[in-house]
Amino acid sequence: MSVLLTLCVALVALATPGRGTRPWEPCTDLRPLDILAEALPPHGAAGGIKVTQAHGVRGLQLSAAAPRALSFPASRIFFRCGLFPEEFSIVITLKVPNLPPKKNEYLFTVVAEEQDALLLGLRYSPTRLHFLFLSRDRAGAWQTRVTFRGPSLMDNQWHTLVLAVSEGSFSLTTDCGLPVDIMADVRFPATLSVRGARFFIGSRKRTKGLFTGLVRQLVLLPGSDATTRLCPCRSPELAVLSLPLLLQGPLGKPEDNEVLKYPYETDMKVTLGSRPPCTKMEDAQFWFDASRRGLFLCVGSEWVSVLAAREKLDYVEEHQSLFTNSETLGLEVFAIPEAGLFVAAAGRRATSAIYKWTDGRFASYQNIPTHQAQSWRHFTIGKKTFLAVANFEPNEKGQEFSVIYKWSQRKLRFTPYQRVPTHSARDWEAFELAGEHFLAVANHREGDNHNIDSVIYKWNPGTRLFEANQTIATSGAYDWEFFTAGPYSFLAVANAFNGTSTRVHSHLYVWLFGSFRLFQAFLTFGAADWEVFHIGERVFLAVANSHSYDVEMQARNDSYVINSVIYELNVTAQTFVKFQEIPTCSALDWEFFSVGEDYFLVVANSFDGSTFLVNSIIYRWQGYEGFVAVHSLPTLGCRDWEAFRTAAGSYLVYSSAKEPRSRVLKLRTG
Repeated sequence: MSVLLTLCVALVALATPGRGTRPWEPCTDLRPLDILAEALPPHGAAGGIKVTQAHGVRGLQLSAAAPRALSFPASRIFFRCGLFPEEFSIVITLKVPNLPPKKNEYLFTVVAEEQDALLLGLRYSPTRLHFLFLSRDRAGAWQTRVTFRGPSLMDNQWHTLVLAVSEGSFSLTTDCGLPVDIMADVRFPATLSVRGARFFIGSRKRTKGLFTGLVRQLVLLPGSDATTRLCPCRSPELAVLSLPLLLQGPLGKPEDNEVLKYPYETDMKVTLGSRPPCTKMEDAQFWFDASRRGLFLCVGSEWVSVLAAREKLDYVEEHQSLFTNSETLGLEVFAIPEAGLFVAAAGRRATSAIYKWTDGRFASYQNIPTHQAQSWRHFTIGKKTFLAVANFEPNEKGQEFSVIYKWSQRKLRFTPYQRVPTHSARDWEAFELAGEHFLAVANHREGDNHNIDSVIYKWNPGTRLFEANQTIATSGAYDWEFFTAGPYSFLAVANAFNGTSTRVHSHLYVWLFGSFRLFQAFLTFGAADWEVFHIGERVFLAVANSHSYDVEMQARNDSYVINSVIYELNVTAQTFVKFQEIPTCSALDWEFFSVGEDYFLVVANSFDGSTFLVNSIIYRWQGYEGFVAVHSLPTLGCRDWEAFRTAAGSYLVYSSAKEPRSRVLKLRTG
């Protein structure tokens, strides 16, 4: 294992871009070009731009500024010709806010003003960083997006990113760590014209997508990879290539008229009372919510939290009894832009249902025929939204398959898109690797044989279909879980039964050289679920053990009250080690969630050997003590938990395999 990882690291290092040998005629000086300094007004910050201190370090707050406040014509730095360099690196130091799911913010863009076309840009979302650029050929022009998954930026800390581009290679280095390399099918253009274009810092020339965090450094280095100039560094999160003058040094007492030159405060209007509208009229104004003790800033059309009292979970109360078509075996909560918040319920009988959050409650929205559905999985590819169902039983004709549905913008409904052959499917897992999209299905059994292959499918952009890419031997597979740790991508399978015993090994695979390879084995007992979660820099993996059973030892070994286990990644040993054991009653699911600064796990306890009416437990993270039980929730045949948030607060919803009703619980905070 160590040899494989060491070899992978060596290959990543060799793939670092910026070492091309093609001759290149520069349109600008081959020196660090301080984009942020170029964009600043000659007399310092102005026009809603504010100098702010965070963790003793200066940065610029742009959220109150007009989109054009921090911009300049590209001709100012590309003075020899109007072409963007073919090989270059971009260094940016920033501190990003917490963003809601699906929200994107621009870090910088280069826009052709006459056509209002995005030529080049960098934007981020809660889980991804996107590098955008305009590609052309004889057929026309289109926008290419290179996506880096999972850079951990939303931790309220400063970070320095280096994006290096060289021909078809794109590399992202965070805080002088290991680079993440992507070899894209579409190369960065050798002749990207920036004539008549303009640089925009923190925007795309419009209010939507305006950067709401702090930016300290933004530098373009033509012709080479800036990583070798910055790293190693004593404080890699604040590695400096070039800084504007007003951000250099500590934030001290202003002298003479410095307060006019570098304003640290701006005019502020604060609205009290119930939630006011957030429109252009209220832009850059504040609203104080007395009930939630929070201060919000109107940015575009959204209220962004800038100061909030610490939320703490007080108690849990029932919010809604959601009556379903039948008993439900799994839930999936998801949002569709401009359509709303939904939950898909996997029905035990011939119909599953989708419910929409309407007026603070879930209401029936769409029924879909299924065959003892076990779970749903929501995912997106570009702007397309999909929903995959795992069918456990064959249809009326004896055909066994699961179905991928696609959201129709015209019908505002999910319509069948692709049938995929499966064998008593329990779960789908969707993930993205190096810009490519994958779906993994957990095949539970074929007839009476539980030792069969589960399949990983890969999206083919040409056929626009998922095609089999890799098979992995599994034993009664129940669940897949994908996650990243540093530059590595992992896929864990929960194996539940090998035909004679639930005492089987579940496996963790690591992505190496274009496929998943075995990384670690865990002894599990009827494993039904893996849940990965992060607390600070620590990475945890929890398994839900459901049943200890062995055909040969049935009288002595048939227990549903067994320990489920939480493992923690030991980076030094390059392995997951046991962190905590928690007694559970035929656990079928773990769900991790947070309230304020507190972290929680809730377990789906389903059966104690005599009754399905058992309590499911919420555990709170208490540092050295691990997870400690804090709330006991009466549940009946609990199968799955999902956590979600709306503007009204935080919620949990669970599915029941023993009654046609799911329950939505509200987390009351104090």
